[in-house]
Amino acid sequence: MTLPIQPEIDRSFAGLEIRRLSGHIGGEVQNFTLSPDLDDALFANLHQALLHYKVLFFRGQTGLDDARHQALGRRFGEIEAHPTVPAPAGTTFFELDAGTGGGRADSWHTDVTFVAEFPKICLLRGVTIPAYGGDTVWANAAHAYEKLPVQLKLLADSLWALHTNEFDYGAQRSELSEARKRHYREVFTSTRYETEHPVVHVHPETGERSLLLGHFIKSFVGLSGVETRKILEVLQDRATRLDNSVRWSWRPDDVAIWDNRSTIHFAVNDYGDQPRVVRRVTVHGEAAIGIDGRRSRIVTGPGQTLSAAA
Repeated sequence: MTLPIQPEIDRSFAGLEIRRLSGHIGGEVQNFTLSPDLDDALFANLHQALLHYKVLFFRGQTGLDDARHQALGRRFGEIEAHPTVPAPAGTTFFELDAGTGGGRADSWHTDVTFVAEFPKICLLRGVTIPAYGGDTVWANAAHAYEKLPVQLKLLADSLWALHTNEFDYGAQRSELSEARKRHYREVFTSTRYETEHPVVHVHPETGERSLLLGHFIKSFVGLSGVETRKILEVLQDRATRLDNSVRWSWRPDDVAIWDNRSTIHFAVNDYGDQPRVVRRVTVHGEAAIGIDGRRSRIVTGPGQTLSAAA
């Protein structure tokens, strides 16, 4: 969905002042304190603003400690830990620590699409932020689909993709440390997950059609690896155009909340050996539904079940 032309500050969601950050995605909510204790009406407006802007940003949320961060996530639904990466003790966080092997999510992805009921909403908080670099970029996968030429829409509509945590980890990275390779082998892929999703799915709340892409795609069903790479490059290049994205420069205690069902994102790895720690609360989602009504299919992965269709 294209954001309508509007003043720089959007006050159409009662109780919120949102500074528009780009033409098609992203808004900074100003003069606002995030809390798990938001009253129901204000929280409902925040949720609607999130569906509209796809990603919302909040500066300086110093009152949101680990416990309140997780409690805020529960307002959106059931929160869950990463399927393979251990959470910090006593939490469900997915922590990205640049000082460990798995702390740099530096290729385009939608979070945890290798499971069938992939996350619907994610809440990321800056804990330790480098003096420079380390920005995150989000792109609007719904607007990307909307703007595809008819010929590419017809192709995308017909495609299903196999998503797995055993993807080609080095494919889009110019250099990889041994620590990162080891973390990927020993932790991230400690248990193999594979799921087939439609490449175009219907958002369960907005009804928008959105591309479901990213580095977890191993192959398009029925196509070869070479064909998959070429088609994925075409679709992903459309989705991640600069004019379809928003870039956030982190400060300590900033929070980003995004709709994982209609976005794709990239953490820029340009900060060298500086420390960078961010913590993500992940809200359980549901299987994707294709435009023909078919739902995501589990191929392999322990403990996965599909909820009954609505």
